[in-house]
Amino acid sequence: MRIGIPTETHFEEKRVGLTPSAVDVLVKSGHKVFVQSGAGLESHFTDENYRDSGADIVYDVEEVYHRAEMLAKIAPLSEAEADLLQPGQTLFSFLHLAITKKNIVQLLLDKKITAIGYELIEHNGEYPVQQAMSEIAGPVSIQVAERFLGSDNPESRGVLLGGLTGVAPAAVVIIGAGVAGYHAAKAALGRGAQVIILDIDQRKLRKVKSDCGDRVTTVLANPYTIARGAKFADVLIGAVQVKAEKSPHIITEDTVASMKKGAVIVDLSIDQGGCVETSRPTTLSQPVFVEHGVLHYCVPNMPALVSRTASYGLTNAAIPYIFKIAEEGLANAIMGDSGLANGVCTYNGFCSNTTIADSLNIEYRRLHLFPTN
Repeated sequence: MRIGIPTETHFEEKRVGLTPSAVDVLVKSGHKVFVQSGAGLESHFTDENYRDSGADIVYDVEEVYHRAEMLAKIAPLSEAEADLLQPGQTLFSFLHLAITKKNIVQLLLDKKITAIGYELIEHNGEYPVQQAMSEIAGPVSIQVAERFLGSDNPESRGVLLGGLTGVAPAAVVIIGAGVAGYHAAKAALGRGAQVIILDIDQRKLRKVKSDCGDRVTTVLANPYTIARGAKFADVLIGAVQVKAEKSPHIITEDTVASMKKGAVIVDLSIDQGGCVETSRPTTLSQPVFVEHGVLHYCVPNMPALVSRTASYGLTNAAIPYIFKIAEEGLANAIMGDSGLANGVCTYNGFCSNTTIADSLNIEYRRLHLFPTN
């Protein structure tokens, strides 16, 4: 199979679709890999690294799209990238189609693209590719919160996250005890912060309590406890996501207005629209804005802050699925792996995900494939 790795065009996206080690695996199995020149530079992988792994380096983005049968990306599609797609191609990427422009989805349908969203691929009830990024986003959220809690920003509280003898540590309140929230809690505890984590799922809270002990306070989430926790927070981490849907506004504008002046919100759900009503997407170079006296950090591609680690993490989680399709063919691979099938958002000109179809008011058709052997 011919596999293409284009340079990401999303503003300040520093990750790359596959690392040289993954390219090596594919090439040694008889597949052809085309890498756009410079695609890995922001993750500190050179063209020479890819050549040494057996890739063909191409210098024009159109050539990558035109020669590939399957594309390995990271960031959601832009309109320009959607225009470059060729009929019948397979696309792996974080898609978040429920919040994307409808005309981009229409291009996927018109070109009969098999679009597979990393965020929707399942395995044993978990989301392995999404979780790889969440394991990064959790700890990184504490790093950036600590930075903006300090006095570099004139709006901040000037507080040391872990406190010191005779001075209380900062209060970190985390909404959501999934993978990102769990790892944020562990990172915050490691920095000496006071940590409170809320979730509607008591099983997740029990896991946090079991792993972290009495150093963390677990609270069942409801509008009252969320509002009360936000008032107490020096740092508020929003880690709420709903599969294939736009994130609900769990933290309202009134709740934000009630928070301490100079507190920091990190909205980890911003790539799905944000779980804080006052959130709006920001960038790595201009990551924060102030609303109601509260600093908001809302960078959708936060793992790009550690682009090399993130690229390895993504590749490790994604390569089994890419390799499966390359080896077995699209239909056979999807038919043999229901978790991979759950990631298919569009196929053969129709939307194959009910949630996305409902959110965009487009026709849904159940995924229906035939074996190719």
